[in-house]
Amino acid sequence: MSFAQAVEAKALELAEHVLRMTTAAGSGHPSSALSILHLVITLTHRVMRHDPRDPWNPAADRLVLSEGHAVPAVYAAWADLGGVVGNDRDAARVLTFDDLAELRALASPLDGHPNPFEGFPFFDAATGSLGQGLSVAAGLALATRLAGTDRRFYVIIGDGESREGQVWEAVDFIVDHGLTSVVALFNCNGQGQADYVSPRQGHDVLAAKLAAFGWDPRVIDGHNADQIEAAVTARGPRPVAVVARTQKGWSVEPLKDKSNHGKPLTAAQLDVVLPSLREARQRIRTEVRLGPPARPAAPSAARTPAAGPPARPADEKTAPVPLPFARAMKDAGLEQAVAKNACATRRAFGAALLALGRSDERIVAFDGDVSNSTFSEIFARALPKRFFECKIAEQNMVSAAVGAAAAGLIPFVCSFAKFIARAYDQIEMAQIGRANVKLVGSHAGISLAADGPSQMSIHDVAYFRAASSADDGRGAPVCVLFHPADAVAAFHCTGLMAAHRGMCYLRTHRPDVPLIYKPDTPFRIGGSHVLAGDTGRERLVIVSTGYMVHQCLRAVADLAAAGVPCTLIDAYSFPLDAAPILDAARRSGGAILVVEDNYLGGLAGAVSEAAAAEGGIRVRAMTCRRIPKSARTPEETLAFVGLSAGDILSGAKSLLA
Repeated sequence: MSFAQAVEAKALELAEHVLRMTTAAGSGHPSSALSILHLVITLTHRVMRHDPRDPWNPAADRLVLSEGHAVPAVYAAWADLGGVVGNDRDAARVLTFDDLAELRALASPLDGHPNPFEGFPFFDAATGSLGQGLSVAAGLALATRLAGTDRRFYVIIGDGESREGQVWEAVDFIVDHGLTSVVALFNCNGQGQADYVSPRQGHDVLAAKLAAFGWDPRVIDGHNADQIEAAVTARGPRPVAVVARTQKGWSVEPLKDKSNHGKPLTAAQLDVVLPSLREARQRIRTEVRLGPPARPAAPSAARTPAAGPPARPADEKTAPVPLPFARAMKDAGLEQAVAKNACATRRAFGAALLALGRSDERIVAFDGDVSNSTFSEIFARALPKRFFECKIAEQNMVSAAVGAAAAGLIPFVCSFAKFIARAYDQIEMAQIGRANVKLVGSHAGISLAADGPSQMSIHDVAYFRAASSADDGRGAPVCVLFHPADAVAAFHCTGLMAAHRGMCYLRTHRPDVPLIYKPDTPFRIGGSHVLAGDTGRERLVIVSTGYMVHQCLRAVADLAAAGVPCTLIDAYSFPLDAAPILDAARRSGGAILVVEDNYLGGLAGAVSEAAAAEGGIRVRAMTCRRIPKSARTPEETLAFVGLSAGDILSGAKSLLA
């Protein structure tokens, strides 16, 4: 019997398990899973170098299932190989065919869409929101290049999914960076969810598009293992794209119609279909044994990125940047800004990133054509091999960083905060997979002024603060948010990001501002600092963050001159430890004024929720309550939305009155 016949027999065998598990779950996508069975079996049982008993091996080839809803095919193949499940080697156990009946159950590692965090380590990233898998593979390939290993990455992408723009961002990026270790497999079954795919996603059109983008497309029969193997093992100067013509619901007539997307068979249908699958399999002579191919090198033999000094715990009081503030700023060429006492938080981030990068080879940076504004260019000039230019394609950039993080790197992803908003879906998928990605949004808030609201970000604090209030399943926040007010705070918060295991978001600003803090001031996740008024005579607590701290300092000075002493607290991190703020409010008459340069739901939301739970404390929020517009200076923009120092002064007096 030929190899192709052996795969055909195995596909018929595993098709039965796909049908059984989806019927038992009462949901799932058996028709899509059946369409990729030959692709999956050829990869997992023949082509990929991997050890099913050690899916953590850093030298192993990897499969990324961008078409995440078809995952039952992979679960069935993994059980057939005796692959293990669990979150680490010590707790791993072999996945059995009986376990497949627990598909989508709460306690099962077999989630409805791929998610390694839930205990299926064969995958590197959570997928299922379509269009992201090719980008993840690109990030894995970048990490592999740095490590000097020869792993390969296979990505299965749906034809309907290929309408997503991110797919083509990734196609461009992979060619730009020469990542020929990535092999894209387009599953062209011709059907979407509600109808047939557009002719623009037909196999012939896809092949032409891929060729125009600089790929080497191979159009094949996706149910012929000989053709699959020949295509995915091809090598050349261009990345290979396999355009596989397949049939949705392969081998099962009731699932072939376009109306059956996501629908499992009923128990009665299962009783009819399974005997026909078994009969078809018995007609094929099974003399060729299928199993995993040669295993990769042992983990110790693979050269992974060298680790720097061990990261200190993220809850230490001092940020783990390996250099003192003044030395790091000088190394970054920013000593004059410090001397002039006028340095934007975005500049200090660049200095901290360089210092971290020089001490730890796991630190890498991604930027979307704005490195001269985010100041990741400081890192890029000094460490060019670990800087990845993504151009104007933020969705691909975030997902590629997810792949890099899965390979053990610590990626910092930099762009304007407004442009990062384009990738909120990708960010959420990264959170679902617990990716260790650090996001840096520059030019945030209305202090951007002249560029106007299309370049500002005024939703981001509320968005990321919401994630900071949820547990990631490891006793840590889903996302930690930092909003520093000056260069010293930005510098140390960047270090805390690197040390923290999990997603972080740093919000930085365009304008140069004076330094508020001494260089060795301690910072921590969820922390805050009292900047004014801690004598016991204060009548009001003002809480602010980021750029608005400087406006509040002016207002607090004017209030003190008017005989109204106030406490000013810089709440620079979420999830916010509100206890010091509430304590200060109780000592000051029970009133808090919150000031921030973004829409409602960020700092004001956090303080208000804490005060409501405590009781007896009034909170008033001064936030951006209208759409801003361009102005020549930040002061004009602040006045336009009612957030100038004078407005804060009036708001404080009104609250006290």
